[in-house]
Amino acid sequence: MSLTLNLVFQFYLCVAARETAQALRTLAQAARGVAASTKEPQAAAAMLDSAQCVMEGSAMLIHEAHQALVHPGDAESQQRLAQVAKAVSHSLNNCVNCLPGQKDVDMALRSIGEASKKLLVDFLPPCSKTFQEAQTDLNHTAAELNHSAGEVVHSSRGTSSQLAAASGKFSQDFDEFLDAGIEMAGHTQSKDDQIQVIGNLKNISMASSKLLLAAKSLSVDPGAANAKSLLAVAARAVTESINQLITLCTQQAAGQKECDNALRELEAVRGLLDNTNEPVNELSYFDCIESVMENSKVLGESMAGISQHCKTGDVVAFGESVGLASKALCGLTEAGGQASYLVGVSDPNSQSGHEGLVDPIQFARAHQAIQMACQNLVDPASSPSQVLSAATIVAKHTSALCNACRLASSKTSNPVARRQFVQSAKEVANTTANLVKTIKALDGDFSEENRNRCRVATTPLLEAVENLSTFANNPEFASIPAQISNEGSAAQEPIVRSARSMLDSSTYLLETARSLVLNPKDPPTWSILAGHSRTVSDSIKSLITSIRDKAPGQRECDYSIDNINKCIRDIEQASLAAVGQTLPCRDDISMEALQEQLTSSVQEIGHLIDPVSTAARGEAAQLGHKVTQLASYFDPLIVASVGLASKLHDHQQQMTILDQTKTLSESALQMLYAAKEGGGNPKASHTHDAISEAAQLMKEAVDDIMVTLNEAASEGGMVGGMVESIAECMGRLDEGTPPEPEGSFVDYQTTMVKFSKAIAITAQEMMTKSVTCPEELGGLASQVTVDYGQLAQQGRLAAATAEPEEVGFQIKTRVQELGHGCIYLVQKAGALQLSPTDSFSKRELIECARAVTEKVSLVLSALQAGNKGTQACITAASAVSGIIADLDTTIMFASAGTLNPENEESFADHRESILKTAKALVEDTKLLVAGAASSQEKLAQAAQSSARTITQLTEVVKLGATSMGSEDPETQVVLINAVRDVAKALAELISATKCAAGKPADDPSMYQLKSAAKVMVTNVTSLLKTVKAVEDEATRGTRALEATIECIKQELTVFQSKDVPDKPTSPEEFTRMTKGITIATAKAVAAGNSAQQEDVIATANLSRKAISDMLTTCKQAAFHPEVSEELKSKALQYGSECTTGYINLLEQVLQVLQKPTPEQKQQLAAHSKHVAACVTELVQTAEAMKGSEYVDPEDPTVIAETELLGAAASIEAAAKKLEQLKPRAKPKQADETLDFEEQILEAAKSIAAATSALVKSASAAQRELVAQGKVGSNLANAVDDGQWSQGLISAARMVAAATSNLCEAANASVQGHASEEKLISSAKQVAASTAQLLVACKVKADQDSEAMRRLQAAGNAVKRASDNLVKAAQKAAFDKNEDDSVVVKTKFVGGIAQIIAAQEEMLRKERELEEARKKLAQIRQQQYKFLPSELREDEG
Repeated sequence: MSLTLNLVFQFYLCVAARETAQALRTLAQAARGVAASTKEPQAAAAMLDSAQCVMEGSAMLIHEAHQALVHPGDAESQQRLAQVAKAVSHSLNNCVNCLPGQKDVDMALRSIGEASKKLLVDFLPPCSKTFQEAQTDLNHTAAELNHSAGEVVHSSRGTSSQLAAASGKFSQDFDEFLDAGIEMAGHTQSKDDQIQVIGNLKNISMASSKLLLAAKSLSVDPGAANAKSLLAVAARAVTESINQLITLCTQQAAGQKECDNALRELEAVRGLLDNTNEPVNELSYFDCIESVMENSKVLGESMAGISQHCKTGDVVAFGESVGLASKALCGLTEAGGQASYLVGVSDPNSQSGHEGLVDPIQFARAHQAIQMACQNLVDPASSPSQVLSAATIVAKHTSALCNACRLASSKTSNPVARRQFVQSAKEVANTTANLVKTIKALDGDFSEENRNRCRVATTPLLEAVENLSTFANNPEFASIPAQISNEGSAAQEPIVRSARSMLDSSTYLLETARSLVLNPKDPPTWSILAGHSRTVSDSIKSLITSIRDKAPGQRECDYSIDNINKCIRDIEQASLAAVGQTLPCRDDISMEALQEQLTSSVQEIGHLIDPVSTAARGEAAQLGHKVTQLASYFDPLIVASVGLASKLHDHQQQMTILDQTKTLSESALQMLYAAKEGGGNPKASHTHDAISEAAQLMKEAVDDIMVTLNEAASEGGMVGGMVESIAECMGRLDEGTPPEPEGSFVDYQTTMVKFSKAIAITAQEMMTKSVTCPEELGGLASQVTVDYGQLAQQGRLAAATAEPEEVGFQIKTRVQELGHGCIYLVQKAGALQLSPTDSFSKRELIECARAVTEKVSLVLSALQAGNKGTQACITAASAVSGIIADLDTTIMFASAGTLNPENEESFADHRESILKTAKALVEDTKLLVAGAASSQEKLAQAAQSSARTITQLTEVVKLGATSMGSEDPETQVVLINAVRDVAKALAELISATKCAAGKPADDPSMYQLKSAAKVMVTNVTSLLKTVKAVEDEATRGTRALEATIECIKQELTVFQSKDVPDKPTSPEEFTRMTKGITIATAKAVAAGNSAQQEDVIATANLSRKAISDMLTTCKQAAFHPEVSEELKSKALQYGSECTTGYINLLEQVLQVLQKPTPEQKQQLAAHSKHVAACVTELVQTAEAMKGSEYVDPEDPTVIAETELLGAAASIEAAAKKLEQLKPRAKPKQADETLDFEEQILEAAKSIAAATSALVKSASAAQRELVAQGKVGSNLANAVDDGQWSQGLISAARMVAAATSNLCEAANASVQGHASEEKLISSAKQVAASTAQLLVACKVKADQDSEAMRRLQAAGNAVKRASDNLVKAAQKAAFDKNEDDSVVVKTKFVGGIAQIIAAQEEMLRKERELEEARKKLAQIRQQQYKFLPSELREDEG
């Protein structure tokens, strides 16, 4: 691994060195240009000298970087590298400071720094003004400083001279403001207030310096990413700091302070509307609309409050209303600015910005907050509460920085950057930990020594944070600002204009309210206030209308829908022309070029499906871009499709191409309609299903047309499209940050194995087809292309989630190697199709197929290397599952009293082994939990070890239980149940470990792992207690009950989890399982009353099984797909309540055992009644689950319908059997015989088909009777309906049996094993049973109903088919009889003997006939007994 990383770092060092050299060349040219244009020789020389220092330092930096790479473990070279890097950074700053205008900013910064030293004195100068004068002066200078801050922001976008003037003015205003603030601090009443004022002044000083630095950065590089946003943040920070000081210091007339603060806040947010090509916040377009609506409502209420409180003179409420109005106006401005940005970037001609790897604003804010907090920490005047507050701020922001570094390291594909982010996060975390230690010591003793230690500890933290912020500001990680088109700017204008109008009118309103609260009796001022209120309301209405009218993507969706509708009309006209054979052929382009054009268009459309779907569901700003891109590919798609169809000679191929193109266009149209309705609104969840469905249809249409194109191309030997597709998938593997994985490595590995094996199977098939059927190679090559595309997609995600990193690198490498093999294989398949007889091409294809198979095995081995631990977990879980099943079997033997010892061992012989093995299992549990956060190798070892240990533990516990003898089976069951609980907990732990492997510490799966580990330890402890108590007759019942209670609680936890059961169950099974609760409850009450240990043990064992079975079936029944949400929640609620009640009952039994008083025993009845009530609720819920459409399986009408359908199925099966029959092979005879056998089969088939239709018609008639109410579950008619149903069932069974006999007779007849008489008898029996079925159906039916008419027609068809078969068989028998001639013996004695034999045979036949008639009569009499009365009368 170290070798691989070293090579990677060498590569990045070379790239960085090359880029540095290029940048230095540009810097040298720019420095000469600046020096030449500077009028002052001294400034020109300073510029050139500073540029030279940068060059020399950069050369040294590259040299030291190379040395550090050669000696990676050398601390000295690492330290030299860091020092040289800092020197280069310093030289660059000096170079930048030599630029025109920068000196003035630096002078302003130095001026602010010098002025701020006034705050470090121990004693403030004496006050020279009155309190009122100091307060007025502070307000005036605050307004001037706030205004100067706005001027700095504006001038930073202008010329260097403008920035110089604004910076000078700002530093001058800051000096005046600072003097006013110090004067005000002198008037404070207490020392604490004075310290607070000075602290606020320090914060304003720091915020002012940040503002000038941000303005300086923007003026140096106006195009720098996030520079404008950072400047706006710095300006807001100055305003907020000023407001905090004014709020603290001033004691103005009521309401004045709040109005001044609000006016300053509005002035600060006004700048957001000047920079509409950068996002203001993270709000989506629809979030902006919601924010505008909410804030407008708050503003309306606040404005009404301002007016009302002015009238009533409630100045406190007036101030609150002003504050709320200010917040609402700031929120409205931010929402308007963000909405205007989103509207601008959503224009198709605009270029949307890209989010950076990190958020520089977040880093800047955190850096500033940590600096201020550290300043407060080391301030000698800070109180203990201020120290703790500062420590909290430091911890909060350093934690946020570490999390941001972790996210950035996971997103970047640059290993150098990833390592730096991780290292920076470690440095911040370590220095923060050291600082927190010193803060704790300071909190315990506020001595000078502890404060000095705290001061020393802040220095490395500030350095680490500053280094991290500097690294995060690397342009490589910065976001790219959007480029707004002229059309986008025009769309923004109404929103920006309305927002500015709102701010202007709001400013006037607040100024008017400020004067009105002092003099509420002035009517002209009230009139002015009303006018400003109307203006504010109108501007907000205009803002809302402008935002809604400019909804992103809607206009583009309409244009795209019109365009695709036109394309559909064009393709329909081409299809009509193709049907009429009048499609003109395009002669200006080759067929291969048209195929490539069509393939390219379809692929691009396929790539845009997911982006359009994503934009439609939640990215409104991207919707217009994506749908415009999607629609732009349909014109070339239609042109290429029609052109290709015109060149195809096969009409079927023509229509296939045109139809599939039309299908793709129609699915795209459906997608656009769904996208327009969704509009990018993440909260419009009712549209998301339609969007997903449309996207799926589009993907299927793209896949269909790509398969057709690939097959068409491969048939002609043109495989360029497939090769490009595979190459594109290979290239995508090396793209930067992969999409956020939704699954784990195991999920992606499983899918990759499937597609890898599919590619190997297809390659083997191509080897075979290359010899036997080369024309089929095209379809197989297309399949390889499709499978590789899926494999590469999953491979990218698997590589991103693989641990360690080299496994992911190995996976990507192997998949790319396989891609090369697939390309060669597809190319050889195309070459072989062009020349199918070329033996050399065949040999090459076979070699390529073998190479592909080998590379598939390499992919599989790479996948296996990344999953050793989780694979071991899967194997161990399977082994533990087998152990649990074995223990269940052992419990059955023990319960039956058949678990007998084989020798004279006692339990004491096994006790130590059990305890020793259980403790070993606890150690394995610790290793298993630790393995989730370590390597796959350690995880595999831990899983294997735990599986071995649980196997040993199970064996020794089984031996211990066996040694106790079968005289006490309940105690044996208690012991085995204890180890079963341990095994079950281990299975859960292994499963949780597998899911948590490689996950961060705050992942939910880690919490599940910790919970599973606790359960495991609890169950092992319970086992140890049970082992120690099992020989003590006085306590083992109590121990068994405690173990059962713990087991039931764990079962309840699983029941209450959100896991869905593997399979549902029926309400009947649920009801049946509740009976066990009733029995167990009675047993528990009896055990409590008797207080006998044997009864308690039996109760414990029974309770465990009864509750477990009930909870399992309850959850399975509740999650049945046909159960409503209401019933589901009820079942789960009552299941939990029943279990909780039963636990309380068992705990009461436990109390009775410990303290058997009459009062305790009386409480048993109350608990048992509660359990019984819960069981009643459960049973009622189970009954409700059956629903109104539920049918009782014992209902005669249901049985009748089931039997009818079963008879129909039997007849259809017999008919299928008939269809497979062939006449027996025999020497050629007369044609009449051959005709007879064919005739038998055809007639038998007709009868089978007719009887099938008959029984189905009978089923329909029976349903009709139930629907009409003539047959049902009415208790009054239950007996009659049951008799009628029995008759119908009997008739249906007779039809099925007769048809089956007919088929067997026909089969035997054509095979020569049966006579025609048997065939005739079988056919007559079909006819008779059919008549009986008709009679049974007619008993209660409406003779004119449609079902009865169909039934009658079906019966007639059966009768006709049976008659035809009888006639054919009788004719055959007659012909046979005619052909049979009797040979008469000529001798007298022989002739007499022949006559006697014939008479004997005749008498025997007559007797057999009589016996057969009697037997038939008896059978009919027996059957007649079961017929209903109606049927008997009809028969009569």
